[in-house]
Amino acid sequence: MSYNFKDKVVLVTGASRGIGKAIAIAYCKLGARVIANYCKSKEDALKLVKELDNGGYLIEVTQADVSKSKEAEMMIDEILKKYGRIDILINNAGVRKDGFLAMMSEEDWDNVIDINLKSVFNVTKWVSRAMVFERRGKIINISSVSALKGVAGQANYSASKGGIISFTRSVAVELARFGIQVNVIAPGLIETDMSSGMDEKKRNDILSHIPLARIGNLDEVVSGVMFLSSEESNYITGYTLVIDGGLSI
Repeated sequence: MSYNFKDKVVLVTGASRGIGKAIAIAYCKLGARVIANYCKSKEDALKLVKELDNGGYLIEVTQADVSKSKEAEMMIDEILKKYGRIDILINNAGVRKDGFLAMMSEEDWDNVIDINLKSVFNVTKWVSRAMVFERRGKIINISSVSALKGVAGQANYSASKGGIISFTRSVAVELARFGIQVNVIAPGLIETDMSSGMDEKKRNDILSHIPLARIGNLDEVVSGVMFLSSEESNYITGYTLVIDGGLSI
């Protein structure tokens, strides 16, 4: 299936590396104007822009801690002042701070919930207002297989990613009458900087439970995002597309 996002304005949060970076690059190559949000990884964000600028693609970066409502609002206001609309929103910003529940600090719990879940509320709230005015839009929230399958040491992460799925279903119902589709991508173990630094024993243990017996790649996640943000998915909303090689079965 061939996609064309020419003249679409796309906001991707957490876009300086990993899945977010791959998504931003894909939209650029398919003609979109991409606003790549980052929080702390300024060097990685500028490297991404330089890489794509050299190819003549339309991309810019914007710094904001999207877990903070005011920063999210100000970022979106600036984008709307400049471009008048946001056609596609990808809520990808996220962190992991794994630890067994008995030893998990309140700070680690709050930090993961704020960055992974509250950020989705903050950004979706302000972007959806603009989309309602346009009476169209696509919102895709990046969750995880951890929302569907119990993983020891990930109570905070799993709660945040499960919350994204429930949030998406409610918001999908609210926004459907305005022509806005809201969906979820739930990746499993994907080859990224985060997974490459994983303990080998843990990595092999996860692999042994994946029916397709391999780790997924970024292109496979990106393909799901492109489909759910294209015109071909106009009759799909509130849906969770699981890309995990069967791990959650």
